[in-house]
Amino acid sequence: MDSISSIARQGLNQAEIQLESAASQLAGAGASPNASNPDIVDISAGMVNLMSAQNNFAVNINVMKTADEMQKYAIDILA
Repeated sequence: MDSISSIARQGLNQAEIQLESAASQLAGAGASPNASNPDIVDISAGMVNLMSAQNNFAVNINVMKTADEMQKYAIDILA
């Protein structure tokens, strides 16, 4: 069970890195010298990356919850 949690923690760390990268990408959008015409493709890609990071967080949290439930169930069986 511990390995499942450690895998989920690694996934959360990767999602955090992805989130920071997407936030940085979005914060820099339109910061070019021609700021009156921000690149729509950059903004769209940043939003897709942001939503992907959000999904990664949710999936890895669910994995941790499931691992916790499995551990509780195993303890109940052994008790």
